[in-house]
Amino acid sequence: MPESMKLQISLSASKLKNVAGTFKGVSDPFAVVTLLGNKREDKPRIIGKTEVLKNTLSPDWTTTFQIDYELGQPANLLVKVFDEVKKGDNIPMGSAIFEVGAVLGAKGNSKAKKMKNGGGQLYVKVEKTKESDIFKLRMSGIKLKNTEGFMRKSDPFYQITKKDEGLRGSTWKVVHRSTYIKNNLDPTWPVEELDMGVLCNDDPDAVFLLSVYDNESSGDHVLMGQVETSVNGLIAAKSSSGFELTKKGKKTGTLAVHVAEIKGASAMSMEEKMNKLTVTPSAPPLPMPTGAAPVTATSIGKKPTFMDYISGGCEINLSVAIDFTGSNGDPRKPGTLHHFNADGSKNDYEKAISAIGDILADYDSDKQFPVWGFGAKYGGIVRHCFQCGPTAEVEGVEGILQAYRDTFKSGLVMSGPTVFTEVIQTAAAHARSAQEEAAKNGMQNYSILLILTDGAVSDVGATARCIDAIDDSPLSIVIVGIGRADFSSMQFLDDKSGDIDIAQFVEFDRHRHHPTSLTNATLQEVPQQLESYFLRHGVMPNPPIQLEDEEIVIEAEEEEIDLTIDFDADGSAVGVNGGGDGKNVFVPPGAY
Repeated sequence: MPESMKLQISLSASKLKNVAGTFKGVSDPFAVVTLLGNKREDKPRIIGKTEVLKNTLSPDWTTTFQIDYELGQPANLLVKVFDEVKKGDNIPMGSAIFEVGAVLGAKGNSKAKKMKNGGGQLYVKVEKTKESDIFKLRMSGIKLKNTEGFMRKSDPFYQITKKDEGLRGSTWKVVHRSTYIKNNLDPTWPVEELDMGVLCNDDPDAVFLLSVYDNESSGDHVLMGQVETSVNGLIAAKSSSGFELTKKGKKTGTLAVHVAEIKGASAMSMEEKMNKLTVTPSAPPLPMPTGAAPVTATSIGKKPTFMDYISGGCEINLSVAIDFTGSNGDPRKPGTLHHFNADGSKNDYEKAISAIGDILADYDSDKQFPVWGFGAKYGGIVRHCFQCGPTAEVEGVEGILQAYRDTFKSGLVMSGPTVFTEVIQTAAAHARSAQEEAAKNGMQNYSILLILTDGAVSDVGATARCIDAIDDSPLSIVIVGIGRADFSSMQFLDDKSGDIDIAQFVEFDRHRHHPTSLTNATLQEVPQQLESYFLRHGVMPNPPIQLEDEEIVIEAEEEEIDLTIDFDADGSAVGVNGGGDGKNVFVPPGAY
């Protein structure tokens, strides 16, 4: 089965249109996330709703959402933003659709889109959900400095922001806000259970900013004081008098820590830890509260995954090789494999390119793909690797399709035999060159060769030896059999070729009516092959790339999806109503 992973979705927006109305202040936005179906008969499913942020048009919601994602399976998220209305219907502020694979493949696993029927931009970040521990925390404030006027007291809450390293330096992202305690300068907040992955990327020594604010109904909360610390700093603070809060260099109160403990794998016995943990260098120590004992940082050593490499910026290069041998039949005759249908429907070669290309193209940042042909004569000479289309690389999946179509205008004579070795050697050379160039810049690159063919290779032994000779390249070879030939020799290449498995064979006809099934089968072995290559060469994933909002390219508005979100009395999103006219039914990319 293809690699399955749990992913975490986080949202923010900027420059929303104020829909609160004249004399009603600024909108109070929240977002609802809906997973759209992959078939017309599939019903959309609400994943969840963010918190409401008062009086802001650039919300950074802390609520995150988890989904199960399988490589090759389209997953489209509809995000609709609303202005909360206490009495009456919530007011729509705009919407956008994000395909999860496209977000994963984007730099920093982040995408932004202009919102439909609203204003402003919506930002989505997709991260791998780790099996993180839970950090249990309860704190109180002592003699906090009042920020209210005469006869009133502040309504304190605390907020945690963690540091993300972007291409332009460090930024602080809100990861948690507590409830506020009304009219109290010595508040005791309730126990919180915080996900360590969200809080500190599972690093108990990672620095975060702990701030206390006076809650204001306008949304313009007033800072009361703050301190930089870490999970280990909070744990150590239990045995001390707490932290001093400061504002503009002056003391503004104290934070006392009553409960601070990690629940989960970190709570194992010392013997278990010694057997399972890999000690990693600690971050530069933070100042600890007076009287606190230091805590040593450790992390669990785990095998890196495909998602870890992609999050660290590893790029996937796709190249396509197409069979132009005579056994495909005369393309001018209906029913042959290369025939272009008069009604505009795709032939099987086009279907395979569209379905598989749409998935793999998400992970290629420049969307530039080499397209090669084999098995045709030019000038009376059989060519086993020639360029399709007018350029060495084409842009996007539509470019691949156009290069394929243009080849039939190039004066070729469809011939034979069916020989893969030259395209495999060419793809391997491209793959090694791309990875070597990436490595010079501290990056990583991996390639996939997609071979589309109607029949068996002419020399199975020579092809197997060729694959064995290049099997330590950063390359996966995916062979898709088109038509109904005897493909037993192709399966032999998949099953028997070499000590290192880099080849995968898929028979298109078995997945003819199920494009998702085709992409799942095609990508079944690629994640493991990528992991295996880098681990064999001692190359670990780079740290996840963090981008600031201004570094993310904002995509244009899209066609609106006619879905109405139903809310219950307490504001929870409880159901989805689709458009009944049949004009706004969602059809996923890659559908035949």
